[in-house]
Amino acid sequence: MVMALVQLAVTAAPCLAQDSTEWPSKPIKMIVPFPAAGGTDAVARALANKLSLQVGKPVIVENKSGANGVIGADYVAHSTPDGLTILLTIASHSIAPAIYKSLPYNTDQDFTAVSLVALYPYLFTIPQSSPLHSFKEFIDYAKLHPGQISYASSGTGSGPHLGMELLEEITGIELIHVPYKGAAPANNDLISGQVQAMLNNLLAGGALIRAQKLKVLAITSEHRSKALPDVPTIKELGYPKYQVDGWYGVFVPAKTPTSTVNKLSSEIAKALKDAEVLQRLSKDGAIAVGSTPKEFADFFNRDKKQWLELTQKIKITLD
Repeated sequence: MVMALVQLAVTAAPCLAQDSTEWPSKPIKMIVPFPAAGGTDAVARALANKLSLQVGKPVIVENKSGANGVIGADYVAHSTPDGLTILLTIASHSIAPAIYKSLPYNTDQDFTAVSLVALYPYLFTIPQSSPLHSFKEFIDYAKLHPGQISYASSGTGSGPHLGMELLEEITGIELIHVPYKGAAPANNDLISGQVQAMLNNLLAGGALIRAQKLKVLAITSEHRSKALPDVPTIKELGYPKYQVDGWYGVFVPAKTPTSTVNKLSSEIAKALKDAEVLQRLSKDGAIAVGSTPKEFADFFNRDKKQWLELTQKIKITLD
């Protein structure tokens, strides 16, 4: 299904709604539920700049961070459904209903999916100083030392955290989770060997890999990354049920007019063909998609279902 979405992005953009509805006359707020200067913020600003030029209205990025994306999502969920407030978020939005005991919004009822912007892999990284040299060696070592190997994540409930929990479940290894407040401090301790593994992204880990401070043993996506063509997927290394995709996607409040949703989806697909936007996405090793609203809703629901089944099985919840 991922490849079908990518192929769709290459061959066609969503069609505009066939009605007379015009774009809203006021500035549009693109809410990013994470801090400024981070990877999601950078993608949002590149996309917002292009959208502003296309629609002839300012698209202003606002950062409303906290609670792993929940605060910003809540703001959008309770905004007027007029197309003037949109959410650009990541996989934590599909993880939140699986991991939190309660949310200030209903993920299924309070949002309308607009577009899957892009997909990117996580990188399974270990310190350069590690004596292990392959993913198989890591798994074999972990099986011999259950509960003795620690891994970092950018925070409890993040995509990298749940991706590692899924890896434990599928491979049968037992690791210790050490959450950090962001990828930078996590990578610092990974480099020094304070923790032994981490699911990174290319933005946070790429320079460290090139500087030979980290080794990348595998990636989590269905197919190999063009950015790291020699690095195998975990799937091809003997775990066909393992696939974790990082993603960027856009939502609007529920009850936003369908014509507005379709218009925004179409404009996003158009913006994702821009060289500057593509260059920014490439820093994450991301593949631009630009799906229809229905395709993104279907993708999101599958992602959410995977995390719900996992968290129920291993009994992870947050207050």
